[in-house]
Amino acid sequence: MKLGELLPCGGGDTIVLTQPKLLVGRRSHCDICLRFSNVSSHHCELEFKDGYWHIRDLGSANGVKVNGSRIESKCVMPGDEIMIAKHAFNIRYDVAADAAAPEEEDPFALSLMEKAGLEVSRPNRSAKPADRPRSKSTRRNSATDDFLMEWLTED
Repeated sequence: MKLGELLPCGGGDTIVLTQPKLLVGRRSHCDICLRFSNVSSHHCELEFKDGYWHIRDLGSANGVKVNGSRIESKCVMPGDEIMIAKHAFNIRYDVAADAAAPEEEDPFALSLMEKAGLEVSRPNRSAKPADRPRSKSTRRNSATDDFLMEWLTED
């Protein structure tokens, strides 16, 4: 059963999408094995649902982009360019006539830092200081460093 295909930009063998859920990564047990050092062991997942392909980054080091924008999860349309690490593919598939259009994603749901993959997870600001797990005390270079670290972790 052929659900679509990935065509490498710049040439190469076409990758046929044969299952509704495919694991993409560097390891040989992945459904789509990309043997490049910049591709993570389990880089991303492609899933065919409601007549459309969706791609989800699995916490890869070098990320996933759709049409040049870094994503965590996104519905990909036929002809979109998918970049897995630095490897670009065009996705080709037919949308069924009875498939409902995918919901429009909110462009403001993520900050620019999150879209760029630069957002650092923050501690829960609503928790009281006593409720937070205590981190191991580390020695700072100066009193200024101590002041700044305290200021950054204040509620």
